[in-house]
Amino acid sequence: MHILLKKIISSFIFNTSLLIMLFIGLQNSNNKYKVNLLLYETVKLPQGFIIGASFISGSILSSISSVKIKNE
Repeated sequence: MHILLKKIISSFIFNTSLLIMLFIGLQNSNNKYKVNLLLYETVKLPQGFIIGASFISGSILSSISSVKIKNE
């Protein structure tokens, strides 16, 4: 259980630091696009934020699923 908690905390810290670096790096971005969801559109977001947020959310989901798979 101790190793499981340590893995979750380290994953959270790593992904949070990536998100902070993403926000700092995107302050002067000029390329902005809208994301088309099923029924709605988002506001104009920087292209790097869309790609970075997708990467970070995938990293979070994969770390959670790998912890869940090892428990079973």
